[in-house]
Amino acid sequence: MTLRALYIFWHKLTHWEYWPLHVVYFPIYLLYGYYSIKAKSICFFNAVNPSIKNGGLMMESKKEVYNLIPKKYYAKTVLIHTKTTSEEIKSVLMKEKLAFPLIAKPDIGLRGSAVQKIHSEKELFDYHQKANFDYLIQDFIPFPNEIGVFYVRYPDETKGIITGIVSKETITVTGDGISSVEELLNKTPRFQIQLKTLQKEYGVIFNKILSQGEKLNLMPFGSHSRGAKFTDFSHIITPQLTKSINNICLQINGFYYGRLDIMYNTVNELEQGKNLIIVELNGAKSEPTHIYDPEHSLFFAWKTLAKHIKYMFKISQINHKNKGAPYLKYHIGIREMQAHFVQNKKILQF
Repeated sequence: MTLRALYIFWHKLTHWEYWPLHVVYFPIYLLYGYYSIKAKSICFFNAVNPSIKNGGLMMESKKEVYNLIPKKYYAKTVLIHTKTTSEEIKSVLMKEKLAFPLIAKPDIGLRGSAVQKIHSEKELFDYHQKANFDYLIQDFIPFPNEIGVFYVRYPDETKGIITGIVSKETITVTGDGISSVEELLNKTPRFQIQLKTLQKEYGVIFNKILSQGEKLNLMPFGSHSRGAKFTDFSHIITPQLTKSINNICLQINGFYYGRLDIMYNTVNELEQGKNLIIVELNGAKSEPTHIYDPEHSLFFAWKTLAKHIKYMFKISQINHKNKGAPYLKYHIGIREMQAHFVQNKKILQF
């Protein structure tokens, strides 16, 4: 093992945010089992967001979720099927007036995997040739900041709450006029972990020397698994911000529990519900990602996750008893989970 590999190993070992998901979630799985017994259904999550397939836990189409959101709140989005021809893609670009750069991402996604910024027609066709899954192309969102807002509302109430906000700092390096891009990346352990992936996508510029103060963003979307740093930003929660987010969520039929990933211009405009775009809306599988702030302990994460599992159970229970929202039948849940694993494999092989 090289010195660099040893250093990265030690950094990951001493920062729980890098631990395997199932290790972190083990006590939460036990708690989920307890609520499954109370609900008399292991798939009670299906009722938490009745308008989203499987409540948003697995196999939900991003395009179908976008269709629930008023168009003014998300970027222009087009679904591309695997069998779409190059000529049909060109036609779609012209018809929808989509201009580069664009964002391409799987319609049924996996924690930011296979999401790419596309700069040209050639890059789009290369992406299409590699993708053995349906995917979306979207207008690139120009706003400089990204947050994740976790929202919860009980079905019999008109006012929801924000349980936490995370700020996302993407992989960006700043030039010093001396160091190469690779050398700049090696100065930050978080970025070192992503070196192989970044070299595959941006290897041609790894030897480039940025001028003093020049910034280069190598991952223009906030995915923790792709190297973004998550910082607890919950201090910006105010009654006005809660009112603005609640107003948006009330327009999304059947949505009660989940995280809205939002790009915005300024905090003041965000608070007023202006100049913001919903990047994604995640349902039952959502994490309150402010737990991944390096300043938070694993015990803080467990406490927060436990609180959110309880929210999900209570909302599902109300929707099931009062609104007739069904729990997912066990055999269907197993089938959906198997399809979920197949989809994940496709994305990971991309």
